[in-house]
Amino acid sequence: MYRQGSLQAYVDDAAARRPAPGGGSVAALAGALAAAMSEMAANFTAGNKRFASVEDTIRDMLEDLARCRDELLDLMDRDVEAYGTVNQAYSLPKDTDEQKAARRARLQEVLRAAMEVPLQVMRHCARLSEIADRLADIGNPNLITDVGVSAILAEGACAAARLNVEVNLKHLEDAQLRRDALAEMERLSHQVREHRESVSRKVAVHVTA
Repeated sequence: MYRQGSLQAYVDDAAARRPAPGGGSVAALAGALAAAMSEMAANFTAGNKRFASVEDTIRDMLEDLARCRDELLDLMDRDVEAYGTVNQAYSLPKDTDEQKAARRARLQEVLRAAMEVPLQVMRHCARLSEIADRLADIGNPNLITDVGVSAILAEGACAAARLNVEVNLKHLEDAQLRRDALAEMERLSHQVREHRESVSRKVAVHVTA
């Protein structure tokens, strides 16, 4: 879908008076950009004799970052698809009791799937923020501001994705699912914030030295 198209077309569609791509998809794209910024910093570290002692760690980071970026780009499109499925479910007929029951069951199914997409974005952002924090310690210091950008984008993407979890979650009838999702969101949001603050402190030390 969008990941194979032009950036201009995506941004135009996001800006247009159309339901998707919306906030969930844009959050995933922001997360993919966060991964890309850390990848760039890691690529400027890998293969450099100055950082030979952390070469294996950096290579592992690069694999992890590439995987996150690829999955986030998939989630960018999956969010658009999920939104379309939810809209279709809301359009189901509800003239009879049987239709109402079928519509209600279908809505619960698709809302749960729609909630899971941005929740996965949050999970990836938590991993990205963790990597950025470590990369700020061991990576090429000439790229530390790009690591800072990565951490900031990961935090923003996580917060944006959370809004899209919550908007679907409030319509779900499974109380245990809601409790579990809320607890996970709190944990992920806290983790991302802590790592971003840590990275910001390290960037500040470097740029003011």
